Amino acid sequence: MKKDRKSVDERQRKILEMIRSNGEAKVEDLARTFGISLMTVRRDLQFLEERQLIARFHGGAAAVNRSQNMTPEEEIKMYRDLIGRYAARFVDDGDTLFINGSRTALNMLKHVHDKKVTVHTNNGWAVGESYPKGVNVHITGGELRDYVMVGDYVMRNLLTLTADKTFVGCAAVYDDGEFRYDIPTEIGINEAMITRTRKELYFLADHSKLQLRADRENRYGSCTYEMPWTLITDEKANLDVVERLRQSGMKVILVEADMQF
Repeated sequence: MKKDRKSVDERQRKILEMIRSNGEAKVEDLARTFGISLMTVRRDLQFLEERQLIARFHGGAAAVNRSQNMTPEEEIKMYRDLIGRYAARFVDDGDTLFINGSRTALNMLKHVHDKKVTVHTNNGWAVGESYPKGVNVHITGGELRDYVMVGDYVMRNLLTLTADKTFVGCAAVYDDGEFRYDIPTEIGINEAMITRTRKELYFLADHSKLQLRADRENRYGSCTYEMPWTLITDEKANLDVVERLRQSGMKVILVEADMQF
């Protein structure tokens, strides 16, 4: 009888840990350690290699760094995708969501599988995108500015709605808990989403957006939020900023490049 997916995932995770711990591992050693056939080991290694987590060689496999040989832009794109994929695990079947103009937050929806979800968003990038069958997207309407819908029309619509969870992005997160937006009129819209959220609030921001307040740019709109929230960023985030945010009582999750989903 075939192993269930959960047990296979757990075995592959342990195989990856063993390879990383030792730098490399032989197929025969893996088969003996996990009590599986050589063919099963090779299938597991192929799975891990396709996700760029290892590099196979004749008779075994070695650990690799996914971000190696990437340009800074490619690396940020990779982390943004990983952040979105990680955030999708916080979406439950039957949830109603708010998503703002963030592409990272919007792309999270592509990883919400086998769940029925209702989404209200002012994100113009949602038009023309395709999402899993159970994801039902409603556009707020409004004045389109840099692919973000703003204005009184958006606010009037939001004030008639509530959501279980809100996922938002921003232009920058400072170590004092202040958020910056490059479209100042977004602030009121985001606050409307946040204050009309019944359960949980998530900010999604890659490491390039976590900054020290000494580097704050005053020419953009910025604000702080009083309610508890969770920041999902990545392992390359400035640890001083992360620590200060945590000390303020905010939950910060660091997504790693080699995480399996």
